[in-house]
Amino acid sequence: MELPKEGLAWREIEALLNDAKKDDVSWRDARMAVYYYYLDDELADVQKRAYAAFWTENSLGKRAFPSLAKLESDVVDFGLALLNAPDDAAGTFTSGGSESIFLAVQTARDWARETKGIREPNFVVPRTAHPAFSRAGHALGIDVRRVPTTRNDFKADIGAMASRIDDNTIGLVGSAPCYPFGVFDPIRELGELALSRGLWLHVDACVGGFLSPYVKRLGHALPDWDLSVPGVMSLSADLHKHGMAAKGASLMLLRSKELKEKYQTFDFREWERGPYIAWTMQGTRPGGAVAAAWATLQHLGDAGYLRCARMIMDTKKALTDGIGRIPGLAVLEPSELSIFVTRSADPALDIGAVSDAMGTRGWLIGRQVEPPGIHMHLNPSHERMVDEYLADLAWAVDQVRKSGARSGHAGSTY
Repeated sequence: MELPKEGLAWREIEALLNDAKKDDVSWRDARMAVYYYYLDDELADVQKRAYAAFWTENSLGKRAFPSLAKLESDVVDFGLALLNAPDDAAGTFTSGGSESIFLAVQTARDWARETKGIREPNFVVPRTAHPAFSRAGHALGIDVRRVPTTRNDFKADIGAMASRIDDNTIGLVGSAPCYPFGVFDPIRELGELALSRGLWLHVDACVGGFLSPYVKRLGHALPDWDLSVPGVMSLSADLHKHGMAAKGASLMLLRSKELKEKYQTFDFREWERGPYIAWTMQGTRPGGAVAAAWATLQHLGDAGYLRCARMIMDTKKALTDGIGRIPGLAVLEPSELSIFVTRSADPALDIGAVSDAMGTRGWLIGRQVEPPGIHMHLNPSHERMVDEYLADLAWAVDQVRKSGARSGHAGSTY
């Protein structure tokens, strides 16, 4: 790209941006299995206006912008209350789940370093845990030990994880739910193990944090998983997933303010400018993301989140029932929340080839590698695509059967 000799007007810039997007998959038609969360244009407009109202404010500068300090505090307080945190709990607004996870692992490392003297730490996690844990371990010098899930329900194997604990283990991880299969790890049992060994337990609820409480209110059975469970020290929950906020917005919650002050806070004074204090990996933080998240909470309210949960679970039932009626396909069980995997129930039917065929109809398919399948992560907007999706899926299966096609696709990068 070369800069224009003279600056362009917005109309010209807008045309160029629209042209750049011409090959993107249409999220407005709910043809994407990942990457977006959407309810309607009304909520989107609220978010855009709120973001624009704080588009230049910097959330690092709380003294300059006490408004942002108050908005952020309100959002964190909502998350703490929703996820049954104790009275002394604390939280931090972050840019997304990966940063929330990074901060939790870093805080656990510094806690273990000071309280236990551990200098070569490791974390024991289920293999189904998000890659962000291994990414954090790589950056922080922590050995992240992934333990295969040998149970037939895809949940963390407590005995297998316990066998990997040694004198340098500082923490455990459980997902609520895990991303590959949409099932909840046994958080209560992991909490008991953590307490018995004096370990940190982090719960990754980036997917389920702002959805599970409302799904439970609708009468769906879900296990205990939040900060009410003894042994849970930290929890991550993404506002920009089922909190329905604009990207990037997540919360990292801690069991106590003391943990945040002593082990999460970066307090630096060894330069001429004076004290520099931060709680995230960012310096400058976009105020618009905070304002948009706050506005989303105000716009949706309790009833709005309950409505989103109902839409998602009703859509899931319609899709899974419909998939079950297509010969050769089945839904992998169990599946406890908004994620499910479609597998081939016929050895002669290549599910990867079915995914390829769906791609020719304009669908961005989530590809599961182990076992091979079609991974679907639902949000409210998927309600509108059920009939078309099922019709195209039946067509794709028929095409693969007729052609005997096999896929060479190894799977999605996410």
